[in-house]
Amino acid sequence: MKKPTSLLLFFVLAKFALQAIVVHPAFELHRDEFLHLDQADHLAWGYLSVPPLTSWISVLISWLGNSEFWVRFFPALFGALTLVLIWDLVGRLGGTLFAKSLSAVALLCSALIRLNILYQPNSADILCFTLVFYTMIRHIQSGKNRWVYLLGISFALGFLNKYTILFLAVGLFPALALTRRSIFQNKHLYGAIALAFVLILPNLIWQYQNGFPVLTHMRLLSSSQLVNNSMLGFLMDQLLFFYPSLLIWMAGLASILFGKRNSEFSFVGLTTLFTLGVFTFFQAKGYYAIGLYPVLLAFGAVWLSEFLAGLNPLYSIIAKSSLLVLPPLLFLPALPLIHPFYSPEEVMKNPPDYGKLGLNRWEDGNEHPIPQDFADMLGWSELATLADSAYRLMPEKGRTLILCDNYGQAGAINFYSKVKGVKPTP
Repeated sequence: MKKPTSLLLFFVLAKFALQAIVVHPAFELHRDEFLHLDQADHLAWGYLSVPPLTSWISVLISWLGNSEFWVRFFPALFGALTLVLIWDLVGRLGGTLFAKSLSAVALLCSALIRLNILYQPNSADILCFTLVFYTMIRHIQSGKNRWVYLLGISFALGFLNKYTILFLAVGLFPALALTRRSIFQNKHLYGAIALAFVLILPNLIWQYQNGFPVLTHMRLLSSSQLVNNSMLGFLMDQLLFFYPSLLIWMAGLASILFGKRNSEFSFVGLTTLFTLGVFTFFQAKGYYAIGLYPVLLAFGAVWLSEFLAGLNPLYSIIAKSSLLVLPPLLFLPALPLIHPFYSPEEVMKNPPDYGKLGLNRWEDGNEHPIPQDFADMLGWSELATLADSAYRLMPEKGRTLILCDNYGQAGAINFYSKVKGVKPTP
C-alpha cells in the first residue's frame, strides 16, 4: 500500500475512533434520532421537518439490525467521506502529502466531530455542500460536462436530505454569474438543472399535495428557535466551529479571493461570502453554514504548504510541524466540553464549565446545567423499560397504544422496548 493511501486510511480510522471515544457509554440515542428512525416505518416523499433521504438510510439501519452501533455509524461515515473528498481535492489542487494531512487534521479537530455523533441530516448536509464545490471545481479543471451533471445530482441529494442546500444555491448562482459567466452558455448546465429537478420532483409534488408543510415548519422554527438567534451570534459561531484551524480556512478564503493562482476558483470564495450573508440575514443557526468550510480548508492547506516550501528548510520543517500539532493541542481541552464525554454522574458531581462556550444555553434561550443535546440523550431506555413493565401488568394484552407527549418518547419506546406489538403514538 502506497504511503498516501496508508496515511488516508489512518485518518479515516482516526475519524471513526474519535466518534466512538467522545460519547460516554451511558449516553443513549438523541431525541431527534428516534424521529428519523421511526420514519423507516412510514416511508413517504417528505415529512414535516425533513425531506425523505434520511428515512431511506433508516430503512438500511433497520435491515442491519437497528442497533445503536449502526445509528452512530452512518453520521460518522458521512464525516469520513467528507474527509476523503477533501483529501482528494487537495491533491487535485496540486497539494502535497503535507497539505493533505493538514486538511485531514483540521477536519478531525473541528465541530464535525460533534455533528457526526448524531444521526440527523446535518452530516449528510455537509457532505453534499462539499460535493457541490468538488464537482464544480472538477468541471473547471477538466472541462468535462459529466461533472456538471454530477453537480446537479449533488444538489438533488442535498435537497432530498435537507432544504438548507437552497441557501448554497442562492450563493452559488450570483458567484458564477460574476466570475464564470460562460457556464450559463453551456447547454449541459441546463441539462443538469433538469436532472436535479426530476430527482426532487416527487418531494415537490408531496409538498404540494400536503399544503407545503415545509413552510409551516419554517414558521414554527422562526417563532420558537431562530427568534433566540442573532446576526452577531451567527457570525461568532463561524469562528468557533473550526477555531483550531482558523488560520487554515482563512488562508484558503484569502487565497481564493485575492491570489492569482486560484483566480479560476474565485467563485468558491464569493459563494462562501454570499451564502454566509444570506444565513446571517435570516439569523440562521450557526451550524447551518459548516458545509462551507471543508473546501476552504483544502485551499488553505495547499496555499500554506506552498508558502512554507519557500522558507529555509529548517524553518519550513518547524512551521509544518507546528501547523500539524497546533490544531490537536487547541482542540483537546474543548473536547470533553463539546461532546458527551463524561458520564451523567460525573457531570452532576463536578459540572464542566459548559458556560465558557455557551453550550448550556438551550433553544428556549435559557441556561441549564447540561447542554441540550446531552440532556436529550438520557433516560430513553428507562422510559421504555417502564412502559414494558406497565404493559406486562395489564390483565388483557390485546392491541395496545401508548400515548406520548412527543416523538422522542414514542420513538424511544419503539427503539428500546423489549415487548413486541406495542405501538406508541405521539
